[in-house]
Amino acid sequence: MLLSLQHLRKEYSGGKIAVDDVTLDIDAGEFICFIGTSGSGKTTTMRMINRMLTQTSGKILINDKDIATMDPVKLRRKLGYVIQNVGLMPHMTIRDNITLVPKLLKWPKEKRDQRAIELIKLAQLPEEFLDRFPAELSGGQQQRIGVVRAFAADQDIILMDEPFGALDPITREALQDLVQDLQQRLGKTFIFVTHDMDEALKLATRIVIMSHGKVVQVDTPDNILKHPANDFVTHLIGEERLIQARPSVTTVGQVMLKSPIYITADKALPEALQMMHDKRVDTLLVTDQERKLVGILGIEELDAQFYSDQNVGQIMDPKVFYVKKESIIRDTVDRILKRGYKNVPVVSDDGKLVGIVTRTTLVDMVYDALWWQNEDNANRDEPHNAAEAQQVADDVLIPDVASKGESEDD
Repeated sequence: MLLSLQHLRKEYSGGKIAVDDVTLDIDAGEFICFIGTSGSGKTTTMRMINRMLTQTSGKILINDKDIATMDPVKLRRKLGYVIQNVGLMPHMTIRDNITLVPKLLKWPKEKRDQRAIELIKLAQLPEEFLDRFPAELSGGQQQRIGVVRAFAADQDIILMDEPFGALDPITREALQDLVQDLQQRLGKTFIFVTHDMDEALKLATRIVIMSHGKVVQVDTPDNILKHPANDFVTHLIGEERLIQARPSVTTVGQVMLKSPIYITADKALPEALQMMHDKRVDTLLVTDQERKLVGILGIEELDAQFYSDQNVGQIMDPKVFYVKKESIIRDTVDRILKRGYKNVPVVSDDGKLVGIVTRTTLVDMVYDALWWQNEDNANRDEPHNAAEAQQVADDVLIPDVASKGESEDD
């Protein structure tokens, strides 16, 4: 057991109880997400792990050693820590920011410089960024540095306190992918606090749901979706995620249409217009001769360039959002809904166009999920007619990418 929380309690003066009898064992390599409403105790629990707060009672053990017996400064240098506002030192270069803890641990300069190069590569940023200052980087780039800096001294446990809450949805999603990749490749143990259920469902191996200082449910994302412990968990999950709990559908390939409308990049613009007319569509997917997806062409772009001598490949938009055939529904369908696309192409591992997922298909899945959930749990107040089901489906399919922060300390 790498980390053990035993009957943790945090009570402030005046009798306010922030954390009440939290017990949890965490194995090496797990990705644990704490989630709950504001004031639930999730952040307080995390801060007790690195002794930024001291518990009123209970124990925290790392490798069977009570952290209360450790020097708090030395303890924190053994734990990676990523916060929402990045925490980079503005007067220090990225290199110095990354290697701050190794320097405090008295690593030789050569070893520190080598580690900085390794970590900037992990952040998927150019090596020349090492000699820049934080203000010269975008918010997303700074947060990438904040993430990889937590690995600087090869820490086994990484604490992340709502690290992406202040970022725009696209940057947030990219950083989630980065963190997920790093955790899987490096095998580190992550303790991640979030208020975003979608984020928890995507990243966690286990989710810890808290309310009023207590642990309400601990389980895998799939089990929490299928078997919420009570009405509070059900409400926190949200009805729109019923689509993720449908047991018979697991991959995009199971729901995609296998005859997407596409045109090759070498075709002339009149041929593209004719295809749009015949197929009654206002966009065409564009592939190369081997059917690899290379872009998308809309009627507006076609109209603007119609009388030029260019071909489809010269006026198409090469930036097209797609999903893989083997992608898990839970990890992809919510992104599709929130981005507001009418349809999304599906590609194979080698990039070839193999299908398309439409919003109509997703509405059908919502219907099926609602009926399945209603039959599985007779005590739930689910829609009993098509009009109510349509209203739920409309609610699900309204794009909503606003990030909601928390104003209170947890």
